[in-house]
Amino acid sequence: MSYAPDGQQPYRTEEPRRRPSRVRRWVIAGASVLALSAVASLVMSHYEIPPFTDKGDSVSFGKLPSGSTGGDTGGTAATQPAHSKMAMPTGPAADFKNAMTLSDGTHVAVTTITGKKSGFKGKVWVWAPKEYNDPKFAKSGFPVMIALPGGAGYPNNYWMGTDMGLQTSISKWYSEGKSKPFLLAMPVLNPGPDDKGIYWDASDIPGQPKMDTWLTDDVPDLMRENFRTIKSRDGWAYMGSSTGGFASLKAVLKYPEKFKAAICSGPDIVPDSPLWKGHDKEKAENNPELLAKALIDKKGSPDVYLAFQVGTDESNKNTLPNVQKFVATYGKGPVHTELKIIPGGKHNAKTYVPNMGEGPIQFISKVMEGPVE
Repeated sequence: MSYAPDGQQPYRTEEPRRRPSRVRRWVIAGASVLALSAVASLVMSHYEIPPFTDKGDSVSFGKLPSGSTGGDTGGTAATQPAHSKMAMPTGPAADFKNAMTLSDGTHVAVTTITGKKSGFKGKVWVWAPKEYNDPKFAKSGFPVMIALPGGAGYPNNYWMGTDMGLQTSISKWYSEGKSKPFLLAMPVLNPGPDDKGIYWDASDIPGQPKMDTWLTDDVPDLMRENFRTIKSRDGWAYMGSSTGGFASLKAVLKYPEKFKAAICSGPDIVPDSPLWKGHDKEKAENNPELLAKALIDKKGSPDVYLAFQVGTDESNKNTLPNVQKFVATYGKGPVHTELKIIPGGKHNAKTYVPNMGEGPIQFISKVMEGPVE
């Protein structure tokens, strides 16, 4: 503060403003660029714009040993002890591309194959829990769950999306001692959309793509070629909802020597595709009710385990009574069943996935093996 001569008001003087130094200006500019870059990278990552995403990158589930054609480590089938329950991947290794990366660093990857037995060309998404690459389990075979969607199941299998929570739920359930650490195979269910009321009942309908062979031969073969799996049926299961629940139910009842268990959520019970017209014999061969009866009537049949879950508010009001009738009629002898009724549950994955952890996953995990050496 300065003072004016007598009789005048004091006046204020100010220090001249300091100009920002050149270094300070560069610091501010640099910080601004970094902030903008961070925001841009997040946006580009969200919208999967390279190079800020690993989507599409090659994925190998296990390192390739020198000279190996398979997709894993741990030796070859020739070096395995004869008593081993684990099966090394046979190769050739599939060309897996990353579809998404989960928060625990695991990957959902996708490949397109032409089934050697079905001749059908389609996509299969796969996922391995983090335990698969744990050195503790480096020589262990893991159980496989083939997860089938409802609806068209084409061109995508909705279980591959992390929004359904299937992968993270399996990891959580395993950590809680409720579940096996399943490998997941998530193939397309149908060869095309069902927008014209056409679907294939996961079957080899005469004159149509061989979807039964695709789901029960080609997809398991893909897993055997690329992962450490379990030799026996004790390491092979299905799960599915709606039409995928029907496919899971049928697969286990039709091929009990290959698959041991299934979780069937809101399933159809009998085949009803319009493509069956004129093929009554083949239709009967893919009817879970008739398959279950034949299994019960045949002495020495292998035991199968079927965990059903149905909501009380299913869109099809016949779903619950149909499943209850199936369980009451065929849940005996080698056909072991469990039914979880979900109060207020609807016909969707939001209902089915959380409730899988409240009974169904435990039911099948108790009778399955893995990881095993």
